[in-house]
Amino acid sequence: MSDKHNASVVTATSGHYRRSVAEEPVTSVLAPGETPVFDRELNNDEEVLAALGYIPEFKREFTLWTTFCVSFAVLGLLPSFASTLYYGMGYSGTPGMVWGWLIAMSFIQCVAMGMAELCSSMPTSGGLYYASAVLAGPKYGPFAAWVTGWSSWLAQITGAPSVNYALASMILAAASMTTPSYVPQNWHVFLLTMLIMIIHGTISSMPTLWIARFNSYGSTFNILALLVVIVVIPACNDREERGLSKWNSSSEVFGHFYEGTEFPNGIAMLMSFIAVIWTMSGYDAPFHLAEECSNANIASPRAIVLTSSVGGVMGWFLQLVTAYVVVDIDLVLGSDLGQPWAALLLQCLSQKAALACLSLTIIAGFSMGQGCMVAASRVTFAYARDGCFPFSRFWSRVNKRTKTPVNAVWLNVTLGCCCVLLIFAGDIAIGAIFSIGAIGSFVAFTIPIAIRTFVVRNNFRPGPWNLGKFSPIIGTAATCFTTLMVPILCFPTVIGVDLAPDLMNWTCLVWGAPMLFAIIWFVVDAHKWFKGPKVNINHMMMGHGANVIEGKPGGLDERSDDSESGQGPANGDKKVVLGA
Repeated sequence: MSDKHNASVVTATSGHYRRSVAEEPVTSVLAPGETPVFDRELNNDEEVLAALGYIPEFKREFTLWTTFCVSFAVLGLLPSFASTLYYGMGYSGTPGMVWGWLIAMSFIQCVAMGMAELCSSMPTSGGLYYASAVLAGPKYGPFAAWVTGWSSWLAQITGAPSVNYALASMILAAASMTTPSYVPQNWHVFLLTMLIMIIHGTISSMPTLWIARFNSYGSTFNILALLVVIVVIPACNDREERGLSKWNSSSEVFGHFYEGTEFPNGIAMLMSFIAVIWTMSGYDAPFHLAEECSNANIASPRAIVLTSSVGGVMGWFLQLVTAYVVVDIDLVLGSDLGQPWAALLLQCLSQKAALACLSLTIIAGFSMGQGCMVAASRVTFAYARDGCFPFSRFWSRVNKRTKTPVNAVWLNVTLGCCCVLLIFAGDIAIGAIFSIGAIGSFVAFTIPIAIRTFVVRNNFRPGPWNLGKFSPIIGTAATCFTTLMVPILCFPTVIGVDLAPDLMNWTCLVWGAPMLFAIIWFVVDAHKWFKGPKVNINHMMMGHGANVIEGKPGGLDERSDDSESGQGPANGDKKVVLGA
């Protein structure tokens, strides 16, 4: 290891005192009055990251705006809505879209704010996985990190494939609209999806500044496209020319349920939440980009809350517009175009206007898929850095030229293309990748929030962005919402004698089986070598001392003999190695 990665702990009495990392508004591993000192001056972000146990490896070229842009691109309201219209409208009709969105968003906002509070305290690429490990403590931290990490990773690696599968379907639907004789085939969708995945992988391998600029432009277009579509649909609505009223009545929009399932209306509405949850699952991206963001413990949590709040409001307007113009839900869901959004546009717009709106959705979807690829690569890098995968050393390698985790990017591209093979198993099977993204991400979101709310409580040290006295209330609401939705999102649309294998909701298998395998793996073998994030200095989240002379890469339970005493280092210079 080079000398620049060596540091000394200097106390206030040594005559070289300046602001300590322990005085930074984050959860630090050092006692008050001590700070790691490199051979060069550390900026605030580097001090925070050093206190969390990591050596800076990325350029901090993301700002609040560009971080928000990546997050909003991952959110991708317009393409996300188009991709999940089959579920949002198909399970309970327009009431599920308008009422369901409002109800779900109120709880989703609680999840986002709970996550932002954790991000402010622990701004690392490991994100929720790191937070779960630290909050659960040395005894249960490795298991909490393992479950959180695998659930999050499953959601991340299916994010770009699900978006790009829907994007490819929309592109081919546009081709079918202009050439009615053309009927898209599964292998057409598969090959086009693979091409888009490769393009996204190439862009995600570029230097950080280039990626930030690309996503900034993409998110700006995403917002503008959303606004244009929200205006064009009501302005160019031609329902009256077809002998219909200009709008659906409010009583119909808010009160007429579509019987898309055999469950009661209340359960059907809850099932329709999959569209909201999947659409609003991208706001964790700022957490994973925290090591590349300047002023991360303030900018990153602000980007999380900004994404969820702006997305929630704009998304609801899009739901309203669509609910007031839809003509026949059955025809939307069963169109030969193979894409409900394209079919809906043709019901209320001229062909040219419909193609224009679909084209805007396609471009926005491309930006969204790119944002998903960037966020997923950072998660894969963070987990590989802590030895979670076979050949982790290779996947965690940062390209010397671009300063980005190129190997992690192409691992995700390969796995994503494998996921898209589900298209050949039928519509139900390929639809499961959307359910994985919904359940996997929200389970990972909620585990550290639940630990923070019900286990850690007053031992947690909030960062500069925090919820104050409202933290327990918001954390409880977020935990209860996810606990309710996990089984609901596994319900099939039919019950009793009507339930057959081809109508089964395979989410419980495609998400549950890998998670069960991961848990069995941990119990049988992984617990022997996986000790949580490989921080280089013991963490003080639970009030343990930091009497560390030399830190080594390892898990949370690798601490010095005196670390349980709660006493910090004695005065004087102590050498601490922050890297291996």
